[in-house]
Amino acid sequence: MGRRSKKFGGGGRRGTRPTNYAAIVKSNEKFESYYNGLKVVPEDEKEQFWEALRRDLPNSFRFTGSRKHALAVQERLKDFYIPNITSIRYEGELVEPPKPVPWYPDQLAWSMTTPKQVVRRFPPFASFHKFLVSETEVGNISRQEVVSMIPPLLLDVRPGMVVLDMCAAPGSKSAQLMEMIHAGEEEQMKSMTDKLENKDAQVARQQGRVEIADLLNGEAELDGFEDDGRSTGLLIANDSDYKRAHMLIHQMKRLNSPNLLVTNHDATMYPSIRLPSLPVADGKRSPNRYLKFDRILADVPCSGDGTARKNVNVWKDWNPANGIGLHPTQARILVRALQMLKPGGRVVYSTCSMNPIENEAVIASAIDRCGGPEKVEIVDCSNELQGLRRSPGLTSWTVMDKQGRIWNTWQDVEKGADGGDETLKRIVEGMFPPSEQSEAANLSRCMRVYPHQQDTGGFFITVLEKKGEIRAKPENSKMNALKPVEGETGDSHSTPIPMATENALAFPDTTENVGNTDPNASAQSALSPAKRNSDHLDEEPETKRAKVSDEACAEASRLTTGAVAPASKQSEIALSRPIKQKSGQQFEEPFKYLDSQLKEFDTIFKFYDLSPQFPKDRFMVRNADGRPHKTIYYTTALARDILTENEGTGMKFVHCGVKMFVKQDVQRPDVCPWRIQKDGLTLLEPWIGTGRTVKIYKKTTLRKLLVEMFPKVNDGGWKELCELGEWARDVDMGCCVLKLIPTNEEDGFHEHMVLPLWRSLYSLNLMLPKEERRAMLLRLFNDETPLVNTTHKRDAATAKKEEESLETSQALGEDGQESEDVTKQEAIL
Repeated sequence: MGRRSKKFGGGGRRGTRPTNYAAIVKSNEKFESYYNGLKVVPEDEKEQFWEALRRDLPNSFRFTGSRKHALAVQERLKDFYIPNITSIRYEGELVEPPKPVPWYPDQLAWSMTTPKQVVRRFPPFASFHKFLVSETEVGNISRQEVVSMIPPLLLDVRPGMVVLDMCAAPGSKSAQLMEMIHAGEEEQMKSMTDKLENKDAQVARQQGRVEIADLLNGEAELDGFEDDGRSTGLLIANDSDYKRAHMLIHQMKRLNSPNLLVTNHDATMYPSIRLPSLPVADGKRSPNRYLKFDRILADVPCSGDGTARKNVNVWKDWNPANGIGLHPTQARILVRALQMLKPGGRVVYSTCSMNPIENEAVIASAIDRCGGPEKVEIVDCSNELQGLRRSPGLTSWTVMDKQGRIWNTWQDVEKGADGGDETLKRIVEGMFPPSEQSEAANLSRCMRVYPHQQDTGGFFITVLEKKGEIRAKPENSKMNALKPVEGETGDSHSTPIPMATENALAFPDTTENVGNTDPNASAQSALSPAKRNSDHLDEEPETKRAKVSDEACAEASRLTTGAVAPASKQSEIALSRPIKQKSGQQFEEPFKYLDSQLKEFDTIFKFYDLSPQFPKDRFMVRNADGRPHKTIYYTTALARDILTENEGTGMKFVHCGVKMFVKQDVQRPDVCPWRIQKDGLTLLEPWIGTGRTVKIYKKTTLRKLLVEMFPKVNDGGWKELCELGEWARDVDMGCCVLKLIPTNEEDGFHEHMVLPLWRSLYSLNLMLPKEERRAMLLRLFNDETPLVNTTHKRDAATAKKEEESLETSQALGEDGQESEDVTKQEAIL
């Protein structure tokens, strides 16, 4: 949702909020007068509208739809927690339990209106809250406001698509988009794993000649899984604020996706991303290619007055200048989104504001700049998301200035300005309804969600489809006296928006510029305020306030599979330091891809009996010398091509890749020191040989491994390891893959899972952080048993050191990136 600006009013960041919300009177004369005058709701709904806006906002959360075991978490909610909650009485009435959001697919989104005093008083709610927290930490649940879930659904993302989230932090919508990119991937990978386990397939796997299309029943080519069953899509999540970009990374890393790139750029001037050139006739190569997106989400900075239910500062701080000040920035972001979109692609524009100056006026201005309805069409989504109550967009409105005066037309403003009224200088023509009746009528296809309709916050959403290539017209000269702009066009030889070079940040006259903004600085005044709080039930992180053609689908497939990085850049990428770093920004370690012939890969592939069909050219590290010291990351082919091709251009990448291998201390040279990280295990599972895998079928076995850290194997300890005992006694030292096999037995598993297991000299250890152990115990066993470190029999100092090592499951590695660490003591236990 649009971020709220300190400069333009609004709630600001968490530190600026009052400690006593009750002291704020939920009334604001200008606020109420403006929206009553606009008649945003019918007269008979006006009272309900304002009453709803003054009530506290319900809490809401969403299950990760792309994960099968997240659906098991959903069943746990239905079968265990809701029955317990419905038995509670408060003040003589039964407490209302969480309910599924009626329009969200597959009951993956839930909302609850229970007051906090009830949650804090009754034990079933304490247990339920602990369940939500634990599953949120491991990525099975995301706490997100209901209206925030609408834009990603309307974007209609599919697995093979390339998607940009322009203003992404803190990441709740980006997480939704990532789930859509991976939709169906688990099923594809599980199908491959099962079919590869027969003897003939094992031989073919070892020889690197598996026909994936045969294993997937020919569906891979159709559904974006042509990369050996893996999703070929890519999400680029961007935020202009460096610290918020890292907040976004923290949120997104729970999903463990190699299909993610995070960038740190001003969305109004988002740089064009280069792609590798393609070979053409006579051994020559094609001219520069630039990435175009299938889908773009522009959830722009906004005044956030639709968040008044959660951000009570809106009631005391609301000012019409908020929307007026943000309108130019919002329009520039939307125009830039349309420039970077493929013909036939979709942009979803959204805000958590109810102000037409930030909504319909921005839509009309952007469409006008991009060539009108013939080039950009507002999509009619009235038949999408059945069950979502909404109102049509406004086709007429007025503008209120900072003093509270109402202006009906642009001509009236011009007359007032001619009379010497300096306060009108920030109002521009594009803030008023379009003069053409046909263009104004199309604005009714925009969507407005009001608080009283389904007990939500206020929200605005519009879906735009690009009909053809565009050349954006210059901005209105009255808009802050900005230079004319043209931006990127459909012509492959046109000048794209350049990126920072090692010498300077240059923006030629032919590119999109932002008026008086220093090109070396981020748009802090408009783009750095906090997003709306929507991700936690109690205290929540800051959040923003302030149909595709066949040709487009084919292009997405071509980009994700056909682009190959030049050999000279394949082994090393060095991203230059920004010339002028933002406040608080730190140097980012470079992304360096590893030579596929490295001896470390020979060791890894031999030890795990990995199929040579698994790609070796997508592994990278993040350190200055480009050597695998501690952690090896894996990315998709398209992410690799983007990182390599944009080397040294000033493109600011801050995250990419999923951890695949982490180096472990070992006591014998014949043991592979590279253990498989859980983050990347599901991608690797189908290609691992049987020698380092073990299957279990009983929950009691798993429970022992979850509760006990380092259960002993020597001195007869293996006899206590249930069905794992004899295997644990005989298996050689090193990392193994533990497979949980579903059965119909009472003590059996209901879902397939894979977990990394370390066999040391004297013990076993399930390589999971404590929070994930606790989450699984709670989910599978309703068990809150404290974890046991079996090293307590050894000296206290060593035991304490090992305990602390596991307590911090994501400590900083040698390259400044987070990585699970395993101490030297663990290797010999």
